Amino acid sequence: MVKEAKMAKRDYYEVLGVGKSASADEIKKSYRKVAMQYHPDRNPGDKEAEEKFKEAAEAYEVLSDTDKRAKYDRYGHQAFSPGMGGSGGFGGGAGMNMEDIFSQFGDIFGDDVFGSFFGGGGGRSRGGGRPTGTRGSNLRIRLKLTYEEIAKGVTKTIKVKKYVPCTTCNGSGAKDKNSVQTCSTCGGSGQVRRVTNTFLGQMQTVTTCPTCNGEGSTVTAKCTACKGEGRVYGEEMVTINVPAGVQEGMQLSMQGKGNAGERGGANGDLIILIEEEAHKELQRDGLNVAFDLHISFPDAAFGTSVEVPTIDGRAKIKIPAGTQSGKIFRLKGKGFPEVNGYGRGDQLIHVNVWTPQNLNSEEKAMLEKLSKSENFKPNPDKNNKSFFDRVKEAFS
Repeated sequence: MVKEAKMAKRDYYEVLGVGKSASADEIKKSYRKVAMQYHPDRNPGDKEAEEKFKEAAEAYEVLSDTDKRAKYDRYGHQAFSPGMGGSGGFGGGAGMNMEDIFSQFGDIFGDDVFGSFFGGGGGRSRGGGRPTGTRGSNLRIRLKLTYEEIAKGVTKTIKVKKYVPCTTCNGSGAKDKNSVQTCSTCGGSGQVRRVTNTFLGQMQTVTTCPTCNGEGSTVTAKCTACKGEGRVYGEEMVTINVPAGVQEGMQLSMQGKGNAGERGGANGDLIILIEEEAHKELQRDGLNVAFDLHISFPDAAFGTSVEVPTIDGRAKIKIPAGTQSGKIFRLKGKGFPEVNGYGRGDQLIHVNVWTPQNLNSEEKAMLEKLSKSENFKPNPDKNNKSFFDRVKEAFS
């Protein structure tokens, strides 16, 4: 059996799109452009883009180093093969570690490139900057709305119990400004740089400072109010803008309105779970509203006009003479609006002809006489649709 040949590595200059005479600045500029194009945050789930991102990092790691570039220009990829005593950059495209890439080359990535790969949650610096504290957790609340509020949209101001920044220490967690000192391990950078001598030259790695957890400072005396956390349990009035048309189970998110972070860390988010308050007369079915209308036999036979409730108030409808029980009337546009859309549902009115349950002797005598009339005998024609046809038509 013939084994599949391993795909040859591309030329590093070709990967970065530069010539062999390119200056260090040109190589750096080209690498940043390629990295931005194939950055994982900009290509979520794209394995091919991720491999090209790693390939560019490997090329830059070699071409940005004077000694490694000279070896590469002379021997090509063989300069870093096991036989030559090297492993080449991070050890080859597929085996490269994303965290190593960002740690070693983080100084050339701006905020526009450095995305959620390690930036979320307040633990890793962006573009070489120092993070502050620990991000607060998200907070969930339930918000109950009436049909009328859902139909028009509503602004609610509610009191939320949560962790808020400590006003005594302004979120620093320190007793006073003299109780905060620069971290002696990292010198205030929040990072620890480590240089290792290898056959190919010096290799530098950057990791988060273990002493201050990347904050760059340490607290010598804690705030007595928050016990050094920089936050206390309290409450905040939050204004929530609810769009029209939301439904039971939907979630709204308010960035930064969750629990406060520790020692100045970013706030978590507030997640609002929508609940619908039951209406005493109406029922919701998606964008439509349903209402059961009960009318007497004489009104069904003679016809009448009645008022029905809607989510916008009350509306008057005409019941034609001879209306059968089960008839469904439709009020166009009287349902719920689509969320962030232009459509709107209808109100469906289901007619129920009420059958008397307690009759006196006089009423029984009249009905017995009427029951012998031909007009009182059921005689549906082809225009009288079945129950299933009416339901299908109403909800189509």
